[in-house]
Amino acid sequence: MSPAVLGIVLLAALLHALWNALVKASGDRTVTLGLIALGHCLPAILLLPFVPIPNGVAFWYIAASTVIHWAYYYFLNISYRFGDLSLVYPIARGAAPVMVALGAMIWADETLGWIAWSGILAISAGIMVLATVRNADKRGIGAALLTSAIIAAYSIVDGIGIRASGTPVGYVVWLFAAEICVAVFVMASRVERYRAMALKTQMLGLTGGVISGLAYGLALFAKTLAPIGIVSAVRETSVIFAALIGVIYMGEGPAHRRLLAAAIVATGVMILALY
Repeated sequence: MSPAVLGIVLLAALLHALWNALVKASGDRTVTLGLIALGHCLPAILLLPFVPIPNGVAFWYIAASTVIHWAYYYFLNISYRFGDLSLVYPIARGAAPVMVALGAMIWADETLGWIAWSGILAISAGIMVLATVRNADKRGIGAALLTSAIIAAYSIVDGIGIRASGTPVGYVVWLFAAEICVAVFVMASRVERYRAMALKTQMLGLTGGVISGLAYGLALFAKTLAPIGIVSAVRETSVIFAALIGVIYMGEGPAHRRLLAAAIVATGVMILALY
């Protein structure tokens, strides 16, 4: 992985942690997730006339990804209902790199060497260090594990879809525009709850959507430049950013566990960067 691609993926990781922190801190996470979906689709709909149309086969991947993302929002909401940011986020993202690497090996015909696998496993090990805390709500852990499987599913679908599209930019824009279905589904029955939110909170939700869209768009673009499994693994360094946000701004602990996990994950990232 080149330094430029590594930088793109790390920026995507930071932005991803930021929008998840916004969701966790929100007083109404369901409506906030609806606003995030809206923040994805509104800019994308405006951009549709100016981007190339993906190949026909890509729309099957876009449709599948839209359905999978609906499930992602659903289980992410449940996860944050029962668990802290610094617990749920690492679990949800932790198992995904290995699942994605295995899935990419089966469906995208990607074969990784033992060095790359050692880096992926190191990242996952570091992430799981964050997850091994006592007195955690099992409902939150269970929902986070389901979220992890869903993350792996859409990562593989979009990783293959963007390559088949013939136009990475067009694929990303059409993918986000399709999220109007998710936004309408979430917001249609919650109009009164939306109106009860402060304007600042509404704007934070929409801003979170723009940040989220940029983060995912950067990650998808990186998958056209490097193997899907490696990009997905490096992107999971977002758990370090999320852990720091949880510790510094949300008062979550213990801090020493986060530092240990950060060192393990950083080691995995360096291995992948050298691969």
